[in-house]
Amino acid sequence: MGAEQPETIAAIVAAHRAGTLTPAQTVARTYQRIRDRNDPAIFISLRDETDAIAEAERLATRADAASLPLYGVPVAVKDNIDALGFPTTAACPAFSYTPTRDATAVARLRAAGAIIIGKTNLDQFATGLVGVRSPYGIPRNSIRDDLIPGGSSSGSAVAVGAGLVPLALGTDTAGSGRVPAMLNNIVGLKPSLGMISTTGLVPACRTLDCISVFALTIDDASLALSVMAGPDEADPFSRERPLQPITLFPQNLRLGVPRSGQLIFFGDKKAEAAYADALKRWAALGATLVEFDLEPFYETARLLYEGPWVAERYLVIKDLLASAPEAIHPVTREITAAGARLTAPDTFSALYRLQGLRKIAERTFTDIDALVLPTAPTAYTTAQVLANPIELNSRLGTYTNFVNLLDLCGLAVPASMRADGIPFGITLLAPAGHDALLASIGRVFHADTKLSLGAKGAEQAPLAPLPASSSDEIPIAVVGAHLSGMVLNRELTALNGSLIEATRTAPDYKLYALNTTPPKPGMLRVETGKGAAIELEIWSLSPSAFGQFVNAIPAPMAIGTVRLADGRSVKGFLVEPEVLGEARDITAYGGWRKYVAEAAKA
Repeated sequence: MGAEQPETIAAIVAAHRAGTLTPAQTVARTYQRIRDRNDPAIFISLRDETDAIAEAERLATRADAASLPLYGVPVAVKDNIDALGFPTTAACPAFSYTPTRDATAVARLRAAGAIIIGKTNLDQFATGLVGVRSPYGIPRNSIRDDLIPGGSSSGSAVAVGAGLVPLALGTDTAGSGRVPAMLNNIVGLKPSLGMISTTGLVPACRTLDCISVFALTIDDASLALSVMAGPDEADPFSRERPLQPITLFPQNLRLGVPRSGQLIFFGDKKAEAAYADALKRWAALGATLVEFDLEPFYETARLLYEGPWVAERYLVIKDLLASAPEAIHPVTREITAAGARLTAPDTFSALYRLQGLRKIAERTFTDIDALVLPTAPTAYTTAQVLANPIELNSRLGTYTNFVNLLDLCGLAVPASMRADGIPFGITLLAPAGHDALLASIGRVFHADTKLSLGAKGAEQAPLAPLPASSSDEIPIAVVGAHLSGMVLNRELTALNGSLIEATRTAPDYKLYALNTTPPKPGMLRVETGKGAAIELEIWSLSPSAFGQFVNAIPAPMAIGTVRLADGRSVKGFLVEPEVLGEARDITAYGGWRKYVAEAAKA
């Protein structure tokens, strides 16, 4: 694994768990890659290397280190998201402040074993899709030096595309997590609004903002999402959006494509041909392509910058506009200042129209599982954008600006590398809450392209197998007396249950020894990262056997959703918390089997 070779999260964590690579070595190699890249415009602030390596060494000494889903993974964070130990600038030195705590998303990454190594450059105040609107310079596109890096999450996308880190956080209000993903041949995951907390995020449009994920593969991006997802009482825009598991490619998949003549490529014939080729690939994979009317989506997109949502951007920087307007990038200033002229009647008029457009979108998805669109209609060089900054930026948002207004989730996936060396990508869109569907189909499409990952030419590894499940089998996680060889395991074998795998939970659980006959443990979900990884087994049962088994479970046991160390979720045993007053906390044992063995010795 050479210094220039990017690796996936999956590969890094596997190497750390196997002991063939240490987290300290991974972090040191990250800094060497940053030096080799020699692009000071990628990071606005970079952590001291010695400090980051010391954290990696401490992490490796933890008893639960190997169970952490992001064990020793270096991560970059867009510099409009708070991370303790770094100033937050939003790419405006006059705005800079020092946060007193991590953003909730960053805190959850750290709890999962990630190591934050720096804050990345962006279009100032996350206003732009080009990546050239920053006083900290223009990051070089990882694929072609003359292309824009894409924005606003320019530094984060380049850091992943160039192989500096396998994971970076961006934000996505109007496409900032998708356009730069396409331009750097990487995956950009824009989750459902409210799925990842925005506590600690400098707002662009607070009602539409979301934190996004850049990674080399969809499985990596989905794992990062599973770590960060979950409600946050500190965020009034947070929503309870349970993340479903990734599944096999569905039969009878129906993908929406725009009606003939509705697509816009601004004369880019190579992009038009690349999109047509992507549709052929979807059809070959078994999807049915269904035409839909894209015009209402275009109309929604126009609302974002022509309507009252510009006033949300104005609210963020109005004091700076009044006191030091010269501190703001001139293009950002021109766009944002317009928000001061909007009126309350303007706002309500737009809200009424948006509600009508949302109803049209709902009807569109009645007979369609997801839309497949170009991520962007074309690509531009830095020179072209500097010469025509507003119009070309607007063009790049053709297929992205409407997404959050319509409460959709999105996944930008590399599709092909054009003959001229410009990457082309498609974006999958579905109603909020369907993030797992997009990942399930997108990962198969990406694998089928056989594209290399990012800019460094690393081949895609074969897709990781999914947990055994089908319409005939239901997986269930057991943590105690139902484990293989334990006293109640016969209840599973009598129902023709089969053992799928032995694994661990995410580090979000505590285990208690209950006063029952026969002895059983109770597993309790606690705050993310505040518990431990608990050993368990996953068994599968037929639907009728599953119902029979669950129906026989006595109180205080219950069946709930259990999150695994690799980010998957399965149904499994949990305990009702009110019975734990007299129970013994045995979390430190890491599992029932070890506790029973130690108790037998005593």
